Amino acid sequence: MLIVVLHGPNLNLLGSRQPDLYGTTTLIGLNTELKHLANELGIQLRTEQHNSEGALIDAVHAAASADAILINPAAYTHTSIALRDALLAIDKPTWSVHLTEPKNREVFRHTDLIEDLCIGRTAGLGVASYTQALRKLVIWLQMRAKKPHL
Repeated sequence: MLIVVLHGPNLNLLGSRQPDLYGTTTLIGLNTELKHLANELGIQLRTEQHNSEGALIDAVHAAASADAILINPAAYTHTSIALRDALLAIDKPTWSVHLTEPKNREVFRHTDLIEDLCIGRTAGLGVASYTQALRKLVIWLQMRAKKPHL
């Protein structure tokens, strides 16, 4: 089982960008934690981070061969119809993740353009949002393997 983790814009600055909001774990630290969890769960994991919308869309297209996508589109959550269209085009199980809860922040962050395309969403738990989301996504994929109609 291969899951592709896609980190959106500014997540390369984790650990130094607004640590009071996003915590002090770096992206390298987060990816290391996710890879350890993937080993524990017996799955393959590929992680990527892209600041530009086009590169993130290209990464979604490249993930078409994966079993699922775990994505934090960051600000593109609220603005990118192109990202939404890319996810629709490849039609892979997708789980969205956010370090904070966007719906508890500024009003412009309340719009989520991919939420209805995702099989699940985890937000507001800091780095634990990612680990919880990965665990839930793996469980969903395992259940689907047993019941293909999901």
